[in-house]
Amino acid sequence: MSCFERKVSLDPMTLARRTLLKSGLGFAAAAAAFAAAPLAFADIDPIGDLIARTAGGVMPGARRLAFDNLHTGETLDVAYWENGAYVPDALQAVNHVLRDHRNNEIHVIEPHLLDLLTALSQRLEATPRFEVISGYRSPATNAILHAESSEVAVGSLHMQGEAIDIRMQGLGLAYLHDAALGLDMGGVGYYPESEFVHVDIGRVRRWGGT
Repeated sequence: MSCFERKVSLDPMTLARRTLLKSGLGFAAAAAAFAAAPLAFADIDPIGDLIARTAGGVMPGARRLAFDNLHTGETLDVAYWENGAYVPDALQAVNHVLRDHRNNEIHVIEPHLLDLLTALSQRLEATPRFEVISGYRSPATNAILHAESSEVAVGSLHMQGEAIDIRMQGLGLAYLHDAALGLDMGGVGYYPESEFVHVDIGRVRRWGGT
């Protein structure tokens, strides 16, 4: 059984001591990924400004998220940002849990997407635990899904690790959707029949689906 299956809770001090992503991405590659922030976030330096606003002006000492992958049954609860910096091993754990479950392909999840989820949970005043319908999506998987449904975009930001489809247990989907719209950041898609809300860190836009 994978070390990330069912429950992964990484100790913050252990994470802080590690310096490289186990997937083979060194600091240079990680830094390049972090620097390539989408245009919608270009004026936020850092995006912590948004998080501070949703938290009433108080910056949290750490940014922590929890995920339940509904396809694999894996869960993750991790502090991905501490002491003013992203935690490499925590990001690698997020990459693993949010991988393309159809072919197990792993891709870097843009850290600003995690920050958006943090801001969203703070706006909701809810525990930052998200049920994940879709995280990273490989180009091959995206092509298959697009062929099956016109609602799947050809150039989906899922393929860049910049989008996620979510819901939150015990929270109304419409309420989650309204909160995402209230951030006025990135793309927000509402899929009431499929029971998820899409959020991404592309340009600001809104749409609905099934």
